[in-house]
Amino acid sequence: MKLSFHGAAQTVTGSMHLVEVNGSKLLLDCGLFQGRRKESVEKNKTFPFDVTKIDAVILSHAHIDHSGNLPNLVKQGFNGPIYATSATAHLTDLMVRDSGHIQERQAESTNFHNARRGEPPVEPLYTEEDAEQVKPLLKSFNYNEPFEAAKGVAATFYDAGHILGSASISLHMEEKGQKRHLWFSGDIGRRDMPILRDPVLPKEADILLMESTYGDKPHNDPEQAYVEMRAIILRTLKRNGKVIIPSFAVGRTQELVYNLHRMHEDGDLPHVPIFVDSPLAVNASKIFREHPECYDAEMNELIQTGHPALDFKYLRYVETLEESKALNLRTDPMIILSASGMAETGRVVYHIRWAIEDKRNTIMIVSWQSPETMGRRLADREKTIKIFGDTYHVRAEIATVGGLSAHAGQDLLVEYAAGVKQSAKSIFLVHGEEKGALPLMEKLKESRVKHVHYPAMHSSVEL
Repeated sequence: MKLSFHGAAQTVTGSMHLVEVNGSKLLLDCGLFQGRRKESVEKNKTFPFDVTKIDAVILSHAHIDHSGNLPNLVKQGFNGPIYATSATAHLTDLMVRDSGHIQERQAESTNFHNARRGEPPVEPLYTEEDAEQVKPLLKSFNYNEPFEAAKGVAATFYDAGHILGSASISLHMEEKGQKRHLWFSGDIGRRDMPILRDPVLPKEADILLMESTYGDKPHNDPEQAYVEMRAIILRTLKRNGKVIIPSFAVGRTQELVYNLHRMHEDGDLPHVPIFVDSPLAVNASKIFREHPECYDAEMNELIQTGHPALDFKYLRYVETLEESKALNLRTDPMIILSASGMAETGRVVYHIRWAIEDKRNTIMIVSWQSPETMGRRLADREKTIKIFGDTYHVRAEIATVGGLSAHAGQDLLVEYAAGVKQSAKSIFLVHGEEKGALPLMEKLKESRVKHVHYPAMHSSVEL
């Protein structure tokens, strides 16, 4: 039995881990690496293994850094099953098709600007047509429902509480009389967050493969983050500005809408228009309504009483490109939630371009930002930003709200790992930069959690 770390190793994006057992090869996640565009394209196109020898993929959830390179995997010859929860399968089909569409539009836009500068054209990473080939391979299972992922491998999904359908993956493996229990955390959610249930913590695993994104600090209380978000919005609207929120279309957007609805219900929010401007977010919100099996008790109670938790007065879901463009010509105060969450692609890039040089406006960063993305450069308070090759001066307020993260903070990560400290022979920290993983390793040592490792990209271990 062998485990190889081919993505999200000593970095956050591009989750991809290879398990080899009984001659079978199972891929845990197949995510897009996000960073510098030229570097990202090369990394995403080049797999460090023979794609045709992969027997199956098991997805933890649908976020693009976990599912977004499936179209390339299929394009290069993979034709096995892709196992996921029902909600994850539903969302993954939507998200990879949307990603293909964005890749095409992004290439068109880049080529327009390249032509002006006399630079060569680029090709999209993959197309929407490529992405459509993923859907026939998706096979869904319920939470807590064991299934045979390969010979001698019993897999089970457990609720990870991160986004709709997100799961931790339990693999009970047997090879030549040797038994191993591997638990892959996927992205670990938080307790007491809107809409979703709390994450299920592992028990008695031999090998724990777990995220470490926020291993350096505990999060603020969600209520404190809500109050901070409300204050940022109110001061921006008071100066007649726009609030632009780069937001992941799946999970984060729905949580923000839930919070904005709460502000509206409490009478705290002025009567200004709120726009969800992302075709993906619009369609994802529809999918959210179709999967109440993922809701927590509070959300289910709201739905059963007819409470429109994801739809209310003053909220509008923008679907057409013409509507989106029109928002940038308006001068009245408003709130715009738009993808992508790291401000790298999609309509939010255009909203930022139009808003960034006006000091009345605010760009609100509400999630972790990968290095070299525009979202990270904004969060780092850089004075100038390049958008489509042109330089813009940052005059808008840049506000960050950390407590809204859908990832577990340091305290819950320590508790997560401590659940298997009596049984785990190895704990591998992935999905985290050094600034998150190394402090977490120290905290785990303080809690007497042993055998903790921070594996390098493309390294392998025998299980």
